[in-house]
Parts: sequence; C-alpha cells; structure tokens
Amino acid sequence: MKAYHVADTVPHRVDAIEAGETARDGARVATLGKTINLSIEGLKDFFFASWRYDLIDLLVIAAAVEYCDLSVRRPAWGWARSFDLLVAVHEDEKWSTPPVRGALEEALAFLTGDRWNVSFIKRQDPVVKITPRRLDLDTPDKVIMPYSDGLDSRAVAAIVEDEEKGGLVRVRLGSKGVDSAKVPRKKRRFATVPFDVKLGKRQRVESSARSRGFKFAVITGIAAQLAPVDRIVVTESGQGALGPILASSGQSYPDYRVHPAFTRRIERLFFALTDKAPTYEYPRIWNTKGETLALANSLASPPTWHDTRSCWQDSRRVSFDGERRQCGVCAACLLRRMSIHHAGIEEPASRYIWEDLGAAEMEDGVVAGFSGMSPAFREYGLAGILHLDHLAALSGSALHERTVRRVARETADALGIEMAEGERALAGLLERHRAEWLGFLASLGSRSFVARVAMVSPWH
Repeated sequence: MKAYHVADTVPHRVDAIEAGETARDGARVATLGKTINLSIEGLKDFFFASWRYDLIDLLVIAAAVEYCDLSVRRPAWGWARSFDLLVAVHEDEKWSTPPVRGALEEALAFLTGDRWNVSFIKRQDPVVKITPRRLDLDTPDKVIMPYSDGLDSRAVAAIVEDEEKGGLVRVRLGSKGVDSAKVPRKKRRFATVPFDVKLGKRQRVESSARSRGFKFAVITGIAAQLAPVDRIVVTESGQGALGPILASSGQSYPDYRVHPAFTRRIERLFFALTDKAPTYEYPRIWNTKGETLALANSLASPPTWHDTRSCWQDSRRVSFDGERRQCGVCAACLLRRMSIHHAGIEEPASRYIWEDLGAAEMEDGVVAGFSGMSPAFREYGLAGILHLDHLAALSGSALHERTVRRVARETADALGIEMAEGERALAGLLERHRAEWLGFLASLGSRSFVARVAMVSPWH
C-alpha cells in the first residue's frame, strides 16, 4: 500500500444518507434523492437486463465520493485531506466486510492521495427497480471502452473495431459518446452517466477532481459486469496515462486516473464485491498520441477528427463570434496540435482561439478581435508548453533517471510485464515524444513564443 501523508487534523465527516435519517454529530449531509440523484434514464441504459443492488450501491458510493472530493478544498500547504464517509446502501453487510471495504478504501486513497474511512448503514427505502429495456442485441459483446468522443477514444475505437471485427461497446463518459448515433434507441446501452451530484457554485470549491477517475472506472466496470464482458480497453496513449505522473507539478500528488496501477485496484474491488473482475487493457500506453492518431487515420475507414475537442477550458471562455472553439495553448490543446501535426492530419487554425502558435508573442497569436485575453490564459499557455517540454527533457536525462525508472517499474508491475521490458518501453516512448516535440517546434519556427519558452529545442 502507498503511504499517504495527511495532516493530523479531524477528518471531514460526510453522511450520504436518506432524507429523514439522523446525521452523525458534525457531519455534512449529502441527501440521497436530493444532493445525490440516480437517473432513471441512466439506470434503464445500464440495467437493461438484470437488476443488481450491489452495483446500485457502488454508483451511490461513487457519487458520495465525488461530493466529498469537490466540496472540500485541499490545504494551502500540502495536498492530502482526510474523510470519514458514511453511506446508506442496500447491502451494508457485504460492503462492511474487510475485503470489500479494504479494497474500496485502498483504491480511493491511491487515486486521490487522501485518507478515507468509509462505513455503511442499511437503506430504509430501496431504489425502485426499473423495468429493463427490451434490447435487440445481434452482435456478441467482446470489449467495453470508456468513450468521451475525443481524439483518443475515437482513434482507439476505430483501431479496436478494425481488429475485433465488431463487438465493441462504448460507455459514455462525456456530453457525447453513445454507442453510435446511428444505433436505434432500443439497442443503446450505457448511454447516460447514471447519477448526478448537485453542488452549488459556492459548494464546489475543489478543482483537482481526482474522483472523476473513480467515477469513470466504476461506470465502465459496472458496464462490463452487466454486458457481460471481461475486457475493458483504456484509450489513453502514453503521454495521457504516464505524463501526469512523470511530470507532476509542485506539491500535487501524482495523477493516477488512467494509470494501470489504479485500475488494478478497481479490479480487486470488483472481485471482492462480485467474485468477478474485468481486466483493464492499455493497448496504446507505450505509444504517443501522434502514433495512435496516425494508425487510426491510416485505416480503410478512418474516423473524422474535425468535431472532436481536447481543450480543458470552459466553453464560455473560448467562444468567439458566436462559435465555440478550443483555446489552443493549454497542455491538452498543445498535445492535440503536436499529435495532429505528427499524424499528418489537416486541421484549420480557426478551430482555436490561439490560431497562430508561430507568433513571436503569445498575445499576438490570438484570433483578431478576441477580447478574453487574461493573465490566466497566459499561465495556462506557459504551463502547457512546459509540461510537454518537461516530458521531452526526460528522454535520456541522467537527472531524471530515478523518476523515469520508478514510473517504468510501477507501470510494468501493474501490467504484469518484466521490469526491464517496462523500462525499455518507457524510454522508447519518451524518445519518440521528444522527436515529435522537436518536429512540432521546428514547424512553428525559432521565433515562435512556444519555441522561445521551450528548453528542448531543435536550434540549440
């Protein structure tokens, strides 16, 4: 188990309980049915064939964890918080057994870097059982895929469909991403995230949101239980899965949301709870995003890319002339633009607020007439450049050798491969990332504000 350093303070006490139930002394209440809502439409999408109270409970627990994570600000000095969470569930005895409770708390602690003590009481009013949908399923399910309809998920879905010749089931993780727009409603599954956590603007105080990883891993794991299939394909390429751990910033705890060391813990949780665990697969973890896009784009029927989004910015901040764009300078946008460049995919500059990355000054790269330029945007841009540059600098660096070897060994252990193989694979990934970064910088020119910030450079 990882060691977590938590200030010696009283834990934040949160009770996710039914209306009318008495809360513990000093606890903040997340009322089931009010603060935490299960979506009837979402439950119909998920529980289309069978009704499982243990999996319903897991959804409620994931929602309660999200409430804790978003409503408690991290400390000004340090990272970790401590939570004492009570949840009302249908099967309190099962959840209270040491194997299940221990697997749950370990997965949460490893993911968030916080300390978790989770206990359970029995629900008084069971969730009303929905009438399962009638689904006409004529293709045997083979693989579950978390699907946001972004570049990675669209590319890897196309690659897996080509390899498996059907049987891929997409699980929605964003505002889009149902199985397919062409599939009739009666055939769709896993099309709606089946719960909602209601927090006011003043209650939503923490933006790190590591619990999103737990939410999405739980949702895909439940889908695998219900489909049923044994395989879940994680779509992230190497920079997305390993970059946030290799180049974590400041006092931040490493971001394991899409790392196999976390999903192995989710597998153990499902096995403890249900005696059956899916296997999370990472087919592109040793490849760059650019390589993944290039492979998908070379298929006989490649995906379309023009309507995907990568930007981290709120749409209100990156709209121009009545049209929603992407900022073009955050770390996600820069990785996107570098990867698209490597894959040889054409994309108009008008997709971004920062149309011209070749401008000498960052302020000069924005579309003419944009009035939303701010110091925050400049900080996002600098952070994005430095993140990709830092990853490039890790390749062959004696200074960072210990960090790279640690991440390689942790990843190899989670994937069940030899340590030496993991070290070779990560070294190769970082070398190719560096080459793509240098090629991207060269395409922008030596006077570009991006090239002038970067330390890894084709000119020196």
